[in-house]
Amino acid sequence: MGRSHDARIFLTPGEPAGIGPDLALLVARRRLPAELVVVADFGLLRERARRLRLAVEIEEFRPAARPARHRPGRLWVSPVALRAPVRAGTLDPLNASYVLDTLRQAVALCEGRRGTALVTGPVHKGVINDAGIAFSGHTEFLAQLTGVATPVMMLVGGAHGPDRGHGPLPHPLRVALATTHLPLREVPAAITGARLKAVLRVLAADLRGRFGINRPRILVAGLNPHAGEQGHLGREEIDAIEPALAELRAEGLDLTGPLPADTLFTRRRLDGADAVLAMYHDQGLPVLKYAGFGEAVNVTLGLPIVRTSVDHGTALELAGTGKADPGSLLAAVDLAAQLARRG
Repeated sequence: MGRSHDARIFLTPGEPAGIGPDLALLVARRRLPAELVVVADFGLLRERARRLRLAVEIEEFRPAARPARHRPGRLWVSPVALRAPVRAGTLDPLNASYVLDTLRQAVALCEGRRGTALVTGPVHKGVINDAGIAFSGHTEFLAQLTGVATPVMMLVGGAHGPDRGHGPLPHPLRVALATTHLPLREVPAAITGARLKAVLRVLAADLRGRFGINRPRILVAGLNPHAGEQGHLGREEIDAIEPALAELRAEGLDLTGPLPADTLFTRRRLDGADAVLAMYHDQGLPVLKYAGFGEAVNVTLGLPIVRTSVDHGTALELAGTGKADPGSLLAAVDLAAQLARRG
């Protein structure tokens, strides 16, 4: 599967009442760098194609078949049955287990070497929890499925176009998170030296192995305003962050920090940096999404499979209207193919 048209990517559209099915159909009509297989309900995709008046040939995926070049207008489907009928824009907790089953099937196919990467559409965490299923996000769920202790969520913003040879993938900004989907009041206790060392080792390893950066330079944010102001605004920097960075520098990692987050995301600081590690979700991601919302890609590091995702939510109000923008999904498919080719 080394050549781009020999790659096969599995796509889970996510919440069936959202724009995920719309995006899968729209993307299927484009030229793609890999064969695309959607893991979803046949009837859902056919009904959404009818509603959107999209001419797409929807055919059942044959796992034994070799990957082939994507043909615009054709969509392979690995079927998973809905639990209840879907009305675009209206959530139904009965379909929460369907959403998770699409992920389970897609991961099993990737781990069985039926494909080279997984791309995920947006899910609605609230309705999954309303169904009585504890679910904090794709990152944590995929780590559980694959037996990974420390998954790392990273968003890649802006253009990350064609892979030119064996050099680093072009990028304007990569932001990884030390913690992901936690209530803000729980973040300080989660910022431990052990966690930071585990996250930074995964981040550095995948920047080398997945992105082809021989010696990644990583900027690390502090947790508190002004990075704690020498302990006057909090001691997490002194007690946890600085000792962890010192230990990792002794291992050879190129780390700068802890830096005040309000000045970290400036051109002077970011010049030459390969990634930023933010301490929590809304410390780093608003900056990245401001820089390129709708074009950014979510990447889960530390997994045994390549996984990318869109940078947006389910957009229930747009489902079935024809107004959904496939830009982020196209970027996620493109980046997944690039990362998969690197092995």
